[in-house]
Amino acid sequence: MTTESTIDIDTSLHPLDDPVRASLRGEHRRFASWVGRVGRYDPEVARFFGHPPVFDDQDWADLATLLGPGGSTALRGYGHVPPADWTVLDEFGSVQMDGTALRVAHDPELDVLTAADVPEILDLIARTEPGPYAPRTIEMGTYLGLRVDGRLVAMAGERLHPPGWTEISAVCTDAEFRGRGFAARLIRAVGAGIRARGETPFLHAVAHNATAISLYETLGFTLRKRSPLTIVQAPALSSPTPTPNQPSNRQDAVHH
Repeated sequence: MTTESTIDIDTSLHPLDDPVRASLRGEHRRFASWVGRVGRYDPEVARFFGHPPVFDDQDWADLATLLGPGGSTALRGYGHVPPADWTVLDEFGSVQMDGTALRVAHDPELDVLTAADVPEILDLIARTEPGPYAPRTIEMGTYLGLRVDGRLVAMAGERLHPPGWTEISAVCTDAEFRGRGFAARLIRAVGAGIRARGETPFLHAVAHNATAISLYETLGFTLRKRSPLTIVQAPALSSPTPTPNQPSNRQDAVHH
């Protein structure tokens, strides 16, 4: 594994153009593993891999080392052509939204979630499928929840943390309680905490999720960037077998 002092830093890139590596070099370095220019989160925390905008042969080899045989991940950006023994599993679009104009508001009725709440969080995530959430994702930032009669029915929190920015993620509401404005309250409250630190919120969504994107726009988010995601699978030493590192579907590949 590479030490942080030898990791390349492309200062020409905006932090949001390389949010995973920017987070792993900074606020989230305690979760990072590196091989060459490719970094990954501890899989108990998140499934994301960071990579340079353009791969060379060594980058593909380094990514394969971090993934392990048959492992897969999503690559952000254009023009990725994996080696012949790799497999392209899927391709789809994502959007990145800038929350500079997000209208934030603290909400004293929301609970700050802790590690003790993880079983409830994972149950809510399984029911609502907002995107990937691992047992230790809660360590990435502050997560807020809304309870009805003691039951966790909605949540949102902080995930990627490139310099000056914090991603709002895991925005979800139990189907029984949708249409009550819970998601908007949670986004504004998480954004208030981010803004109080002097940082700016941002988020990601699948490009075809028009409902979510429309909500974010009504709250003040603006489109910053569209980007394709290419899910690639490293060569397997034997027959391909899913591993804990592999996204199970498109939701797992996108930062929501």
